[in-house]
Amino acid sequence: MPDVQKQLEIIKRGTAEIVPEEELVEKLKKSIAKNKPLHIKLGLDPTAPDIHLGHTVVLQKLRQFQELGHHVTIILGDYTGRIGDPTGKSETRKQLTEEEVLANARTYEKQIIKVLDPVKTKVQFNSTWLAPLKFEDVIRLAATTTVARMLEREDFSKRFKENLPISIHEFFYPLMQGYDSVALKADVELGGTDQKFNLLMGRTLQKEFGQEPQIALMMPILEGLDGVNKMSKSLGNYIGIDEAPQEMYGKTMSIPDELMVRYFELVTPVPLDEVKAIARGLQEGTLHPRDAKMRLAREIVTFYHSAEAAEQAEEHFKKVFQKRELPDEIDEFMVTEDLYEEGLVSLPRLLTQAKLAASNSEARRLIKEGAVKINGEKACDPNMRFLPEEGMIIRAGKRRFARLILKN
Repeated sequence: MPDVQKQLEIIKRGTAEIVPEEELVEKLKKSIAKNKPLHIKLGLDPTAPDIHLGHTVVLQKLRQFQELGHHVTIILGDYTGRIGDPTGKSETRKQLTEEEVLANARTYEKQIIKVLDPVKTKVQFNSTWLAPLKFEDVIRLAATTTVARMLEREDFSKRFKENLPISIHEFFYPLMQGYDSVALKADVELGGTDQKFNLLMGRTLQKEFGQEPQIALMMPILEGLDGVNKMSKSLGNYIGIDEAPQEMYGKTMSIPDELMVRYFELVTPVPLDEVKAIARGLQEGTLHPRDAKMRLAREIVTFYHSAEAAEQAEEHFKKVFQKRELPDEIDEFMVTEDLYEEGLVSLPRLLTQAKLAASNSEARRLIKEGAVKINGEKACDPNMRFLPEEGMIIRAGKRRFARLILKN
């Protein structure tokens, strides 16, 4: 194991808060003295099936802990996931079924090992220890805190003041997450800054059960491609870790310049000294933002695919976006008879059917924004109908193309 100072430097990379840092230092000293790795925990509720770069901020930190020689356990909250963490919500979440949670959990397991070392990663379901609890155990758990303490949570407090309903079962979420730490005897628990209350609850419960309290290590919330809002699939400002290399590269190139260093630090394995050098170069003007962003895009694609895939994605980007040429490979879309109406085809409907837009409303929005082209010419009428031609190229947005094939 590296010495305490070296470990701290790596652990603190990009970290928002460590509570309390002095206890972490003591745990690291004991770990080195006894040659005993720390037990690092991250709880994930599989409430959605796909992971994006925003989720990987804590996963990258876990990977760093693994590289330092510590033990990592991922808790997949098949029990807590049925409640859904109420953090940031103005209303009670819809409870997922056991089948929904387990289906999502299986997808999570496959995606997590894209970031973490699968050999060094232990995955457990919290139903293992939560399901056997008797009602008297649940009462004992509930007795460890008060309603007043629960209402210290910003989301609960806001809903209470606004006279919005708070279901009793929502109070059990932080207790269940905290009990996970008791069951594992965790030394450190990771989470986003929005998880602070839940992570500190783990410390509280460990003290109640006679254990040495864990360290709460919080990572910042990653802004999405819009540079403003939290990265979110529902907002469309995300980069999914399962996305194709060209899509991943192209999306990365749309990140605002001021977020580049933050992305390098939080979602890539680039050494911290290099990240600092990139930051200096951008600040002093010796490094062009475009070159830094292309390096960032290569790093991200390489991490989730390969260096070869990153190189091909970069060539595709240069050809399509810098040289304004068409990509070498364009998906073909056959225009069938059912798309015609009075001899013409509705452009919004074609965009949707060709999967260039997710819906008719998105297709109309793209057209209004001037983001749709037919053979290089902008189509600006959201009600446009046209006569398709063999080989006609339809482009929607920056990265989606289709070559029309007419049915004989």
